Amino acid sequence: MLDSDGGTREPLQVPVLVVGGGPAGLTMALELARRGIDGLLIERRGFTNHYPRAHLLNVRTMETFHDVGVAEEIYAQSPPEDQWHRVAWYTSLAGPTPQHGLKIGHVQAWGGGTDLGNYRLASPRPFANLPQIRLDRILWEHADRSWPGRVRGHSELIALEHDGSGVTATIRDTQREETYQVRARYVVAADGGRTCADLLGVELLGPRALLDLVNVYFSADLAAHADEEALITYFVNPEGQGSFSGALLGLGPGPWGARCREWSMTMAFRVGDPAGEDEASLIGRVRRTLGVPDLDIDLHAISHWQFEGVVAERFRVSSVLLVGDAAHRHPPTGGLGLNTAIGDVGNLAWKLAAVLDGYADDSLLDTYEAERKPIAARNIEHSLRNAGRHGPVAASLGLRAGIGEDEGWREIAVWASDTPEGERRRAASAQAVAANAEDYSQLNIEAGFAYEFGAVVPDGTAPPPHHHTATLFEPSARPGHHIPNCRLERRGETVSTVDLVAPTGFTVFAPVAAETSWNDAADQAAAATGCPVTVVTIGLGGDVTDPGGEWPAVSGTRPGGCLLVRPDRHVAWRAADGPAEPDAELTRIVRLLLAGGGREIRPGDDPLAGITEAGEALRTGGAREARIFTSTTPA
Repeated sequence: MLDSDGGTREPLQVPVLVVGGGPAGLTMALELARRGIDGLLIERRGFTNHYPRAHLLNVRTMETFHDVGVAEEIYAQSPPEDQWHRVAWYTSLAGPTPQHGLKIGHVQAWGGGTDLGNYRLASPRPFANLPQIRLDRILWEHADRSWPGRVRGHSELIALEHDGSGVTATIRDTQREETYQVRARYVVAADGGRTCADLLGVELLGPRALLDLVNVYFSADLAAHADEEALITYFVNPEGQGSFSGALLGLGPGPWGARCREWSMTMAFRVGDPAGEDEASLIGRVRRTLGVPDLDIDLHAISHWQFEGVVAERFRVSSVLLVGDAAHRHPPTGGLGLNTAIGDVGNLAWKLAAVLDGYADDSLLDTYEAERKPIAARNIEHSLRNAGRHGPVAASLGLRAGIGEDEGWREIAVWASDTPEGERRRAASAQAVAANAEDYSQLNIEAGFAYEFGAVVPDGTAPPPHHHTATLFEPSARPGHHIPNCRLERRGETVSTVDLVAPTGFTVFAPVAAETSWNDAADQAAAATGCPVTVVTIGLGGDVTDPGGEWPAVSGTRPGGCLLVRPDRHVAWRAADGPAEPDAELTRIVRLLLAGGGREIRPGDDPLAGITEAGEALRTGGAREARIFTSTTPA
């Protein structure tokens, strides 16, 4: 390959090439680095983000961010707990008539209010909120230190050639105006689907171009008008032509709540509507929607993106694996896009490290798609259905598609009136607002997902009774589920089982009574497979104690039994009782998992069926409640 001086250059050799420097790519670099895996990350742009983008970071994402050492910085920049755990609906913030500035209702959100206890049950890591304009910088700084000189901006992938032993990537350095090649054993495509999917011929399937969403990012003083406790405020008035007119998001930094300095207003337009392209028109609509016509706005940026719900037909092509938006793209409702991407990374990173360290078979990587594709499809479907929950709020006020501005405000006057019809409409709006708990109190979607196929060995038990719901989270140690967050005690301090899982290999959680047999079994399994197996004993005299006596019931194990947990904290195998030969059985199980799992990888229900139906329902106004929790059916 020729460089800018006309000389030849040998391809750079790396174990892993990460394409894309957003949260998924940067987190992948950090996850691999903490396991001793070297690599190269390229990003076609620089690492300065000019748009707010995603901001919600759920408890499972924060567990991963804790692992890679960025959680405390994120929490330090997140809002105070009393200024963001609410989503509100208003007719506007102010305005010239009694119908302006009316609050329609609110819901608690993201672990606030009565949800706090449930979120603490799910994880030791609280929910966080930090826009990507600040999150990406934190991730980049840590990744740059972890892979010094190997996190490169202004580097564009222009070709991929894969064979049986790896991938040759051709990269163009747009600042130096030179081209070079990289030879990698594996490539992680985290580029948002912009390049790798096209080069590989991977199609993204699902409903597209449902709406054109326009984000106006600006600074303004809204302290006299904004809701002090709402992070997101939806506006429902005639400006929106029958649905919501806009969504106002507080961005901080420094003061939050009503005293935020920076804001984002998201507005929806039909695809191709010229009104969504004109800067002056957009700023005017922001002022009209807020009801503050003389608002001094300092515009920072305007961004467009299509409202869609798509999933890649394949998550793996030879030695290339797709994560995040390269594999699936979500509507913003529910805030699941970035969080699903980080879930992909947590699932894939330990498997890549195991294969590259030589103790796992390449077939282990096939379990990545088997496990993550159903979760991505379910999250997309749920997000599409979440979007349909806003329409009933507008309808309860008497608004409908095509309604004129004057007529719309008259309908809102009826809603606000001291009349039987006004009372009926307000009751309907209260019910419609409350239905949005499926969007903002969706803990079971965020934390309760399980893997039915892949690197798990089923034990024949059923999932928790409410496993199919979005909001009702129940901890479970059933294989495929995330290890329950059980609070134990170590050296006089409280410690969660979540924080006792080893970052490589597998972790055995066993009672003190069976310590010797499981220690011996772990030593034998590690010697036979080369895979690290860590043992954590629970009980008096063990590594940790269980003051509340919760672990046997939570784990579903009896004296002599154990849980075998993967580095991503999902239970790989459960022995409810001690097997007759623990050493031989554990070695067999570890070998089975490292070769790709204990159940044949096969598809369940068509993951696109629910997405297609939800997209069509949203397009036609017939959206209904979320249907399913997982898209696979156990064998």
